[in-house]
Amino acid sequence: MKLYVIISLWALLTFTHQAPPREKCACELNNSEKAFPHEKLRIVETNVSDCNSNITPQKTVELESLLLGLERRLSQLNKDVQILEKEDDGELYGVLSLYVIENEMTEIKQLIDKLNSTTQQHQILTANATEQLDNLKAEMQELERFDTMQVIKGQQVNSALKADLFKCNKKMNTTVTPTEPPQGTCPRSRLLNVTGPRVYTAGEYPGSYAYGAWGRDPRPEEGKESWYWLVMLTSSNIYAHYVRLYSSLSSLIIGVSVPGNVQIHSSNPTTNTIQGPNNVLYGGALYYNCYNQDYVCRFNLTTKSVTTLQLPKGTRYNSKGNFCHLEECYPYTDLDLATDESGVWVVYTTTQDFGNLVLSKLEEGETPVLGKTWRTSIYKRAVTNTFMACGVLYATRYINREVEEIFYSFNTVTGQEKFNIGIFMNKMSTNIQSLNYSPVDQMLHAYCDSNMVSYKVLFG
Repeated sequence: MKLYVIISLWALLTFTHQAPPREKCACELNNSEKAFPHEKLRIVETNVSDCNSNITPQKTVELESLLLGLERRLSQLNKDVQILEKEDDGELYGVLSLYVIENEMTEIKQLIDKLNSTTQQHQILTANATEQLDNLKAEMQELERFDTMQVIKGQQVNSALKADLFKCNKKMNTTVTPTEPPQGTCPRSRLLNVTGPRVYTAGEYPGSYAYGAWGRDPRPEEGKESWYWLVMLTSSNIYAHYVRLYSSLSSLIIGVSVPGNVQIHSSNPTTNTIQGPNNVLYGGALYYNCYNQDYVCRFNLTTKSVTTLQLPKGTRYNSKGNFCHLEECYPYTDLDLATDESGVWVVYTTTQDFGNLVLSKLEEGETPVLGKTWRTSIYKRAVTNTFMACGVLYATRYINREVEEIFYSFNTVTGQEKFNIGIFMNKMSTNIQSLNYSPVDQMLHAYCDSNMVSYKVLFG
């Protein structure tokens, strides 16, 4: 028995020893589909980026601005010709009127030349963009053939379903908006929207002065109804000592300043010259923050005289109460002068109000006088700009490089504050250094990183 077991074990060991070694198994995988053209996709993405950089909102608005300027200039020329026909005595009056018309014709020709040049550039850009888009469309259709899992088609179907669902919900939830009583000091005081930009121009000094303000006089002197004014902070982006005048919008766009500069002082800066960008023109006088003081200055453009008004004790000035957003503050924006249908206002803050916005009405007169004052609960450093319209104060805030939001209002008639206005403005550049409302044509004039931009204000 023992012998049998030993023989069996010996046989097993011998068999195991003699078994051949295992061979390795390898599988070959062949993909019947074509390799995805990653390099072609990269080229398509680069072409799309180039196309986006060539076509910008600025270029579109530039053409609209020129057309708007030409439209207003032709209307003014027509009025001047009518005046000439009435007053022409063949002598002095006729000569003066002809001289005015000759100057206007020169400006119109310059505007048309610039319009023609811009139109030609846009035509070339349009032709190139059309060709690029056709090529991109063909390339994307070819790339879609590699989507064997039908992911793109599924996304397109989902997008269409979402759009249909949104329309359906909108119809189901439609409610009639209750009629609201007029707000503010004029019938059209309920701000509904801000559209545009309507005007976009680099003006006479493209890219030279980042801070400034511009606009129209809400109560112009006779014969100056079509004039525009411009203040550029020519010293350290903080100070200025003159206001520049333009006889029309087209003159502003093509950079022909007539009658030119009206100087406050030969030195810049010095006592009673301009400090900060938030200035306005009203009744032939420029209102602004006086240099190195908590004062409002009033500069009469006709008499060249300056009168001042000291603001309440504790008013923050010299860049201690600025407009801000999360990334930066706008220096020397302590005092914000504003105009509307009723006159001039000043927005500021004081130590007593712990940095919240304070609004005061300036009474008209050769020497400004502080009228009624309102205190708000909005912190000034949470605001980027303010403007007045129909006795209502509006405040903006920075959303991103492309968008600014009008988010806040304070009604001086009812004392009501709102924090949910929710009107968005498309910006042409990152920052808005000043914002002025013009009741003459219901336009909002913005000075943005040396560019002049205007928006149409819509009321209900």
